Amino acid sequence: MKRIERDSLGEVAVPAAALWGAQTQRAVENFPISGLRFGRRFIAALGQVKRACAQANLSLGLLDAGRGAAILRACDEMIAGDLDDHFPVDVFQTGSGTSTNMNANEVIANRASQLLGGELGSKSPVHPHDHVNLSQSSNDVIPTAVHVAATLALREALIPALEGLHAALAEKAVAFDAVVKTGRTHLQDATPIRLGQEFGGYETQAEHGIARARGALRALRELPLGGTAVGTGINCPPDFPARAIAGLNVALGADFVEAANHIEANAARDALVEASGALKTIAVSLSKIANDIRWMGSGPRAGLGELRLPAVQPGSSIMPGKVNPVLAEALLMVAAQVIGYDTAITLGGLGGNFELNTMLPLMAYDLLGGIEMLANATRAFTVRCVAGLEADATRCRESVERSLALATALTPLIGYDAAAEIAEEARRSGRTVRAVALERGPWSAEELETLLDARRLTGNGE
Repeated sequence: MKRIERDSLGEVAVPAAALWGAQTQRAVENFPISGLRFGRRFIAALGQVKRACAQANLSLGLLDAGRGAAILRACDEMIAGDLDDHFPVDVFQTGSGTSTNMNANEVIANRASQLLGGELGSKSPVHPHDHVNLSQSSNDVIPTAVHVAATLALREALIPALEGLHAALAEKAVAFDAVVKTGRTHLQDATPIRLGQEFGGYETQAEHGIARARGALRALRELPLGGTAVGTGINCPPDFPARAIAGLNVALGADFVEAANHIEANAARDALVEASGALKTIAVSLSKIANDIRWMGSGPRAGLGELRLPAVQPGSSIMPGKVNPVLAEALLMVAAQVIGYDTAITLGGLGGNFELNTMLPLMAYDLLGGIEMLANATRAFTVRCVAGLEADATRCRESVERSLALATALTPLIGYDAAAEIAEEARRSGRTVRAVALERGPWSAEELETLLDARRLTGNGE
């Protein structure tokens, strides 16, 4: 069943039960591109923005109480997810996101009209432009919604996930402090290091990641709302943005502020590029942690075998007993995707021409998708991998004793060249540095015990 609606271009057939209208339907027909839709968090954020705008218009006397109350109720349903099925527009659409803004305007208007006894598609008593989009433009609403959605995703998903990882790594740093192992540089044996020291390094990476995510929050704090079409604020009352943003802050417990310069805020998406850059850096950092852990857990017999990773699932369809580092692999794949998203977002940032950026839906989808995926992967990696890690202290101790890099400890006493000769003889003969050094002298076994004490060589601090 269809109903016929009209817009400025003529008549359009819209599904009879759809809350969207003619402009949304045109977008559905124009952009059958990817099947990708904006997710729950973005739709909820857009609903929050529309609600705050309606409250501001009510407080300014631009909306009557009846229409205003109905719009607010429709926005609440949109925020709660009750209207998600009525947002069918593809992510790849008009570069300003106008199709999605009109999708929201039409859905809210139709639902509000329903609540007031009106018919779908009648634009009465609530009109999508005149009432729902009052004092607004797609060009300030959509970037505002992206800032809000990304802020909430960082605050509610990624930062807590990184904090959980930080806590788990800190716990392992303490638990593994007594385990001395061979350090590695250039993938070659190096001087000893405590496993706890390595995990202390990972702990600090996670701490820096939290700081970077909080830096992204600061980048997203300014909202373009109030700039309307080109940043000049045409058709927007002077007090509107401050009131709408204050309403958002109360509703979300946030501290958004009005953009210092609306021309810049409408035309450039530098804040999204900056936030994506922080996300990319976090992804790179997490890749280092995940890669190291899976390498240290390689084996269990023919690899390094310094860590025992939790066995969370069988690793092979053909090799019985095989267990793979699947959580680390999943995190590495997500990190690669986030880095790819960052490239797209960077290119999207180049899409600003004069008073508008026309790559906004792509940037929004990739930034929000990256935050959510990285948060989910980090949480899974923490709970199902890091928390269950165990050290193989015997394997670590044996590798230290076999390491040729122990000769470094002798250098202050006999010089680099003589120490290198001991290391080379140990390599050639298959013996340990300790055995060769004892044979060559001039020290006793007891003196060598002190000189080559691996724990001592790792220092006393971090």
